[in-house]
Amino acid sequence: MPRTRAYRDGKIVGEDFPLDDISDYLANGDCFVWADFESPTREDLEKVGDELDLHELAIEDALVPGQRSKIDRYDRFLFATVYDTTFDADSGDLTSAEVKAFITHRALVTIHGEDFDIGVVSKHWDDNKDLVSHGIPYLLWGLLDSIVDRQYVCADGLDGEIDGLEDGMFDPKPQTLDVQRRSFALRRSLVQLRRVVTPMREVLNTLLRRDDMNTTKGMGPYYQDVYDHVLRVTEQTDSLRDLVSTILDTNLSIQGNRMNLVMKKVTSWAAIIAVPTAVTGFFGQNVPFPGYSTWPGFVVSCIVIVIASVVLYFSFKKRDWL
Repeated sequence: MPRTRAYRDGKIVGEDFPLDDISDYLANGDCFVWADFESPTREDLEKVGDELDLHELAIEDALVPGQRSKIDRYDRFLFATVYDTTFDADSGDLTSAEVKAFITHRALVTIHGEDFDIGVVSKHWDDNKDLVSHGIPYLLWGLLDSIVDRQYVCADGLDGEIDGLEDGMFDPKPQTLDVQRRSFALRRSLVQLRRVVTPMREVLNTLLRRDDMNTTKGMGPYYQDVYDHVLRVTEQTDSLRDLVSTILDTNLSIQGNRMNLVMKKVTSWAAIIAVPTAVTGFFGQNVPFPGYSTWPGFVVSCIVIVIASVVLYFSFKKRDWL
């Protein structure tokens, strides 16, 4: 069953009534209605299309998933596609839910899947009942404002996770693989968020600048506020995407520096080990030499090994090679 509401004189005068009653409510010139469909069939949309005289191409778009965020203008109504988003901080994944809407002078029809909670929108309407006298502009504003606010929350969540990623990069205990995996997950989420947020500027701009149907009548400042939020989220996603790229580059630089440090230490120890190897190899020649096969000769060789190794050690330590 689709959810339905009818408003008149700033009050809800009907709720959860059959679709066939929409035309009856609209017969009253002061009444406007909202109908909500979750995963509707073609028959459902054709039925409401007959009630509101919707174009068949718009109904076709409403049934096809994966539409770009947009707003299409028809003679007697508008058709909008927007995306709600949620961010999982634990996995770093962003999920989006497609929401579509038919907007007429006195009716709003929303269409979505089960992954979108329309209750968030209806609560936003109920929390702003003082604006209900504006009619359909009030309902459309509540829908767009709720979705943009959730996009804003996702952007803030990504910002916080990226800040945490920056702090973990310089941890004394290397976490290279975790940083790379987390960075790519956050970057993927940022690209997905930007893909659904950027077209929202055109949606709001169309409503504010080319509003032939007076969809924003009396609520221009409220729509402008939503537009400002969209711009802020867009700018934030752009800056965060650049920041993630910088983190990946910095992580590679840190890996290179750590590798150089390791190679420097290995080389230093190899030089120290080479000294006793050279000394013992020299004293191990199969020819007589001073101290050959005598106790003083063994003592001299040990002293040479110790002194040379200690000198090399402190010399490398002074140069910060160890």
